[in-house]
Amino acid sequence: MPLIQVHPVNPQKRLVDKAAQILMDGGIVAYPSDTSYALAANIFDKNAIEKMYKIKKTAKSKLFSCICYDFSKLSEYAFISTSHYRIMNHLLPGPYTFILKGKSLLPKISLSKRKSIGVRMPNVPITRMLYESAGFPLLSCSMRISDEEIINDPYEINRRFGHEIDLTIDGGAVAYAPSSIISLEQEVPIILREGSGDLTFFRGA
Repeated sequence: MPLIQVHPVNPQKRLVDKAAQILMDGGIVAYPSDTSYALAANIFDKNAIEKMYKIKKTAKSKLFSCICYDFSKLSEYAFISTSHYRIMNHLLPGPYTFILKGKSLLPKISLSKRKSIGVRMPNVPITRMLYESAGFPLLSCSMRISDEEIINDPYEINRRFGHEIDLTIDGGAVAYAPSSIISLEQEVPIILREGSGDLTFFRGA
């Protein structure tokens, strides 16, 4: 499948628009986030989501992430209290995944068994432009194939999964650094995984 090179700082809009059109048409795109290379699909396209699960060979109980940079739109899909908004607005965009309770507008297949969704806003121009060009939230998952293997090179992704992925965006090297995961399912934030990003905000520092 096609692989396109996109400038990581100043993405060429015509190329990103091409990737966005593939997402609109129900396709799967590999793209660079701020923590790894990842897959993206239209969060409202159940067939596309099924394809992502097939590519990842993972159980449907596995929580994927929702890429959405618009808080007003995000509040249509997930419950965000005023205090949680302040936390997210302070730290995002950045290498954090916030777990929120999902609303009924999201398809069930995109939610965990607890009806939750992981929300991400990667601090990457390509990702943001891809979201804005598509015009809808993206369902995303890393290219971590197993506990032992993470594929974080766009050419290797294209070589191994090009028959299942509709487009790979080469946005340059991305160091694999898993996001920090913070649950906002209850009023008090809970750090579920300490990864990338400064977490002193949650420790009163």
